[in-house]
Amino acid sequence: MAIAMQNLFKERKIPFLFTFFLLLIFVTFILISNSQKSPIYLVTDITQPQLNHSINPTPSLQNFKNDNVLSNDTRNDDFEMDNFDWKLCKGSVAVDYIPCLDNLEAIKALKSRRHMEHRERHCPKPSPKCLIPLPDGYKLPVPWPKSRDMIWYNNVPHPKLVEYKKDQNWVVKTGDYLVFPGGGTQFKDGVTNYIESIEKTLPEIEWGKHIRVILDVGCGVASFGGYLLDKNVITMSFAPKDEHEAQIQFALERGIPATLSVIGTQKLAFPDNAYDMIHCARCRVHWDGDGGKPLMELNRILRPGGFFVWSATPVYRDDERDQKVWKAMVALTEAICWKVVKKTFFYSAGVGLVIYQKPVTSSCYDNRKENNPPLCDQNNRPNSSWYAPLDNCLVPLPTSSIGNTYEWPSPWPQRLNSKPQRLSLKADAEEVFDEDTKHWTALVSDVYIGGLAINWSSVRNVMDMNAGYGGFASAIIDRPLWVMNVVPISGPDTLSVIFDRGLIGMYHDWCESFNTYPRTYDLLHSSFLFGNLTQRCDMAEVVVEMDRILRPGGFLLVQDTMQMLNKLSSILRSLHWSVTLHQEQFLVGKKGFWRPNDKVGI
Repeated sequence: MAIAMQNLFKERKIPFLFTFFLLLIFVTFILISNSQKSPIYLVTDITQPQLNHSINPTPSLQNFKNDNVLSNDTRNDDFEMDNFDWKLCKGSVAVDYIPCLDNLEAIKALKSRRHMEHRERHCPKPSPKCLIPLPDGYKLPVPWPKSRDMIWYNNVPHPKLVEYKKDQNWVVKTGDYLVFPGGGTQFKDGVTNYIESIEKTLPEIEWGKHIRVILDVGCGVASFGGYLLDKNVITMSFAPKDEHEAQIQFALERGIPATLSVIGTQKLAFPDNAYDMIHCARCRVHWDGDGGKPLMELNRILRPGGFFVWSATPVYRDDERDQKVWKAMVALTEAICWKVVKKTFFYSAGVGLVIYQKPVTSSCYDNRKENNPPLCDQNNRPNSSWYAPLDNCLVPLPTSSIGNTYEWPSPWPQRLNSKPQRLSLKADAEEVFDEDTKHWTALVSDVYIGGLAINWSSVRNVMDMNAGYGGFASAIIDRPLWVMNVVPISGPDTLSVIFDRGLIGMYHDWCESFNTYPRTYDLLHSSFLFGNLTQRCDMAEVVVEMDRILRPGGFLLVQDTMQMLNKLSSILRSLHWSVTLHQEQFLVGKKGFWRPNDKVGI
């Protein structure tokens, strides 16, 4: 060894060895750095999220400084733009076009409109690929919380409701704005006073603690749900399209959760036993119609022990028409075992209401003199309510593990992360749920917030396109935004778990259009949605739908494989969206104001 070292010195090879040694250290450093890059947050099966426990689950934001970033001006072999020839949708309603609700040919062909069939979904085949034009003078929306009380008129230029409801203080046009004073047909003292009066009438309600998730039927401009947000109550407001012009569009522009729907011939796109409370203030639904099917649909989606608040003239007026409706309601509610817990009249406002409660045990069903309506045969009922006909039967009540009486969820906010009652009965289900919650908490805090090119201060209306257990919504619960959790019908049915957690959501098939107006969401999120979806429909059609419902200036956040991100990026850039990629797993797209010039499609 000593002789060898002497020869090296004599042959003057030490500089070469020194250089080689430095190069070896440098290569080793690079390999170690690459091995410590952020992990891929992959959930391969939403019912059994597979987290890689051998890697650090909370990556440092430092790893995101050298992301692969692509914009409209960047081209490479992996992101070659397809040749899309985009055109604008045509027609007088194009600016507010909703494909599945504006299919005039299908609506004209209906044999009956008696049960609101014309307000239900009739989706065109194939899905349209035209782009929605912008209203003249469209601006970035008024930010929350100011938007609850005022929005730009040019963004939703519909004056009919202003004129139609001018005496009821729903909405007023003031200069460039539409202003929402908090009034309504039944809110003559203001919606805030109405909300507080309900809780005084029945203190058991405990807004934002006991009652967390509400459905507001025939919601008007959604002021009821908008003001309940102050009390930590999340309300799904819904109404039919055009029943009162643009009321749901007003609600979403205000930043209040809302969707287009109708109780017609088909079930609402919600699971059984979902809502803590259902509210109707002069919602104009004939609850006893069609053998009582509309009220039995409410019974299906109302949580056992939950309340139905009905504020309408039959409750407190004595004329013959109203009393006929009231008697029919008494008979129907007794038949389905709802009990009246309060009936009152607000003298200052001149309106009254009744509060019903759904039973928590099946004993009343068993003791009825007549088995009418009968209990549903659970063996013949589909799990999903997607395109399912209304029941004319009562859904059997669920029971808890400790007895026959249904157990109410934990008080909010403990409810959010407590074990959901309808979690799978598999042995490892609770562990999987806890891991999913931790996964999303880490991903949102360490990557999504601040680690990606998203201006979260401009985000109010959010949609999770394949929500799973609602982990994404749970992880951003403290931010001033709300999330529509969408559970695709082609995947595991986790929507009941989402409602058990105190969140809201709907079933949907992304091969069809969603029931919302154009330009109503600030951010769309999906995690590994497109692999299954593109086996059933054209990705371009899905992108057109995302472009339709996203506001200009809004964001798309996708986690998926590079193959899917490549395809998605190509289509988005053809729409003149800016696109950035992060860590070969996240895509952030931002929609601009671009629309095709003077091109009109079908």
